Amino acid sequence: MSEKIAIVTGGSRGIGAAIAKKLASQGMTVIINYCGSEDRALAVKGEIEAAGGQAEAWRCDVSDCGQCEEFVKAVMEKYGRIDVLVNNAGITRDGLMMRMSDEDFSRVIDTNLKGTFYMMRFAARHMLKAKKGRIINMASVVGLMGNAGQVNYAASKAGVIGATKSAAKELASRGITVNAIAPGFIDTEMTGVLSEKVQEQILTQIPLGTFGKPEDIANCAAFLASDEAAYITGQVIQVDGGMCM
Repeated sequence: MSEKIAIVTGGSRGIGAAIAKKLASQGMTVIINYCGSEDRALAVKGEIEAAGGQAEAWRCDVSDCGQCEEFVKAVMEKYGRIDVLVNNAGITRDGLMMRMSDEDFSRVIDTNLKGTFYMMRFAARHMLKAKKGRIINMASVVGLMGNAGQVNYAASKAGVIGATKSAAKELASRGITVNAIAPGFIDTEMTGVLSEKVQEQILTQIPLGTFGKPEDIANCAAFLASDEAAYITGQVIQVDGGMCM
C-alpha cells in the first residue's frame, strides 16, 4: 500500500483519528480532513509522522458541496490519485422529535449524509478513470435500529447505508468497492458525554459486555481498504459487540 493515497474525513479525533493512524501504519499517505479542529488534526499528523508515516491535514467542511469539490481537486493536483476514501465526518444534535428544530435536523443531514454523498461523487470521478478504488462510509447501528432522541442522526445514517448500496452497484463495473461500517457504542468523546447510568444501561444490551475502541473500527476500515477485501462491496459491517444482531 506504500503508494496509495487515502482521504479520511473527520480525521482529527476519535474513530477518524484511529483510522488515519491505522492506514498510515499500512504505508498509505493519509489526508486528514478536519473542519474546526486544526490543532487536533495537526496532532494526529504529528503522531503519524513520528511513527514513520506520511500525512497531511487539510480543512474542508464536508457539508459544503463547493468545498468538497475544491478539496478533492486539490488532492488530485498534488498527488494525482485517490485510492481510498473514508467518509467518517459526522455530528450529532440530539433531541426528542417533537422538540427538534429544523436547524438541528438539517445540520445533521447536511454533514452526515450530504457530506458523504458529495465526497463520494467527486472522488469517484477520479476512481472511475483509474478503474479502481475503495470507498468506506461510516454508518451506525442507530441507522439500522433507530434510537429515541436521534431521529436526525438515525435518518442520516440509514441514508448513508442506502447511498452505500446504490453507489456500490453503480461503481462495481469499474473495480470500485463501496462498503459501510456500522459501529455500535465506541469509547469516544461522543459517547463519553453519556451519564454513568445510561452507559450501564447500554452495556446490558451488548453481548460482549464492553464498549468498543476506535481501533476496532480502524481495523475493519483497514481491511476494507486492502486488496484482501477486493470481492466485498455493498456491505454493512457491524462492529458492535453483538448489539444489533
